[in-house]
Amino acid sequence: MQNIKDLFEVFPRPGRIEWIGIRPERRGPVEVVQSVEVSEKKGLLGDHYSGQSGNRHVTLMQAEHLPVVAALTNRDTLDPALLRRNLVISGLNLLALKDHHVQIGEVVLQITGQCHPCSKMETALGPGGYNAMRGHGGLTAKVVRGGTVRVGDSVTVISAASAVPDRPKADLAG
Repeated sequence: MQNIKDLFEVFPRPGRIEWIGIRPERRGPVEVVQSVEVSEKKGLLGDHYSGQSGNRHVTLMQAEHLPVVAALTNRDTLDPALLRRNLVISGLNLLALKDHHVQIGEVVLQITGQCHPCSKMETALGPGGYNAMRGHGGLTAKVVRGGTVRVGDSVTVISAASAVPDRPKADLAG
């Protein structure tokens, strides 16, 4: 029998990037893109958060929560752009990823915490939108290794040891 701590590391399958959005301007519209460049220092290039808080370089939303939030706001469907997150991921329980690292293509993210809804959800989703998003707001992450993220990329949970970027030997000397 496995202990509970060991079970925290077992995921039945990889996830998948379903949607990517960047917010070029604060409070501006979300641009839906098929791919985005990601930097360790700046996060998602082209996003207004680029270069700001390292623990919130990227926001992630679980695709399976979109129908739930839609139902709670009396909608048939829900455009992810209304929720102002960067990546919509299917196939993984995102809440189980807190304090884990995930690899998306060559990009590695460290999941840093929950992305709680803000009062903008009341405007975006209508009365009750804020409460509909509670528990469904997704997660924040910081970039450990940059690269490109594309719609359709696999999202795999990896160990923290394999998340460290390769460094030239000269950098390791000190």
